[in-house]
Amino acid sequence: MKILLIGATGLLGKAVMKELEEKNEIIRAARHNADVEVDITKPDSIKRMFDQIGKVDAVISATGHAHFGPLEEITPELNETTIESKLKGQVNLVLLGMDYVNDGGSFTLTTGVIMDEPIYQGASSAMANGAVKAFAKSAAAEAPRGIRINTVSPTVFQESSEELRAFFPGFEPVPLNKVALTFRKSVEGVQTGQSYEIY
Repeated sequence: MKILLIGATGLLGKAVMKELEEKNEIIRAARHNADVEVDITKPDSIKRMFDQIGKVDAVISATGHAHFGPLEEITPELNETTIESKLKGQVNLVLLGMDYVNDGGSFTLTTGVIMDEPIYQGASSAMANGAVKAFAKSAAAEAPRGIRINTVSPTVFQESSEELRAFFPGFEPVPLNKVALTFRKSVEGVQTGQSYEIY
């Protein structure tokens, strides 16, 4: 398959790349140092990316920035950074990429378990994760030409920084190779409208 992997240079993206690259053609997309550059907060950048690469069999989003901070310190402006990237950025990949995905192809977006398992300072991220999950489930029911849409919802990674893991007290970190395997299930499987939750 020809797979567009957005966020390919990040921690998660590299793990997904390693899982899928042996049997698939992977086009790496990121802000910098990739096969194609894209800023998912800008619809024009997304359009240029799809125009540049043409038709693909699958689109994977392993990206999306979210603000973390105490609720009483979150301003509309800080929350907007989450909305523009984690939420609208991923939704726009589907809206603008639908015509570039082959019949029977798929979109896989990234959310996170904190939409269901709240953590301190996670309200903005949880908001976006929940919205992306709801969008994917509903959009999957309408997607044309047999196109599937799923989300992968991992907890914190074993390979994440100690600083990030500290946000998740009592959560058991998961290895990135397990998360990457779930992306493979979404891309190569038959299910749609699913939220694959990884604890």
